[in-house]
Amino acid sequence: MPASPSITFHDGRSIPQLGYGVWQVENAVASDVVVQALEAGYRHIDTARGYNNEAGVGAALKTAGLTRDDVFVTSKVPNQDQGRDKTLASFDGTMADLGLDELDLYLIHWPAPEKGLAVETWKTLVELQEQGRIRSIGVSNFRIEDLEKVEAETGVRPVLNQIELHPYFNQPELREFHASKNILTESWSPLGQGGGELSDPVIQAIADAHGASTAQVVIAWNLALGNVVIPKSVTPERIVSNFASLEVELTDDEVSQITALQKGEEGRQGLHPGAFAGHQGA
Repeated sequence: MPASPSITFHDGRSIPQLGYGVWQVENAVASDVVVQALEAGYRHIDTARGYNNEAGVGAALKTAGLTRDDVFVTSKVPNQDQGRDKTLASFDGTMADLGLDELDLYLIHWPAPEKGLAVETWKTLVELQEQGRIRSIGVSNFRIEDLEKVEAETGVRPVLNQIELHPYFNQPELREFHASKNILTESWSPLGQGGGELSDPVIQAIADAHGASTAQVVIAWNLALGNVVIPKSVTPERIVSNFASLEVELTDDEVSQITALQKGEEGRQGLHPGAFAGHQGA
């Protein structure tokens, strides 16, 4: 199995393009499935304080026996921990649970506009990076206006924005903005959340042509677009199968066919980033 390609951030560091996500994975389960993912070849693990499974991820990292620089680890500060003091305390908890001294990538999980603390929280991430505790800093679920605000008020641009992105909701305007700013796009729920992509006849026909699963085709489409992608599964066979998406090479026409399935806002399956209501999300 080939290794995942890496993409370089605008800060000069790089991230494995295909990673393993642990949203909605119970802590006790995470300690096993993350080891399985690492054994399958993944070298990028995406977790969050709000997932309540960082300790399980940390246990897996220790069990796997890989060197620190062999695995890229992302976590996120949750909405209830925004603001400088709470972010610092939350980050300390994350690092204790993960068993790490330095985190590869730390994200603000949601802009949470009702709290009005995104800029203060972003300044705190900048501070932690300057202290050498975080290698790269980014955001998740930020809209264009949120991205513009944190950069305008701090002069520091996120390296990455992790957003809901799948064939029916592929966010062309936001991806175009990211590209103009050299901000990487990362897809959460890349296979959708039961929205029908994996049974879509266009995707099925492409999968049949490649002797691949529809999940593999959707992951390969994300990779072809240049997105970082973090599919999640707790089934050993699917963990391996998802990683094998690296072997599926789509034509430009096939990529265009899948991209054309975009439904706009109608295709959104998760919460709108403008809505807060205490959500932690993907």
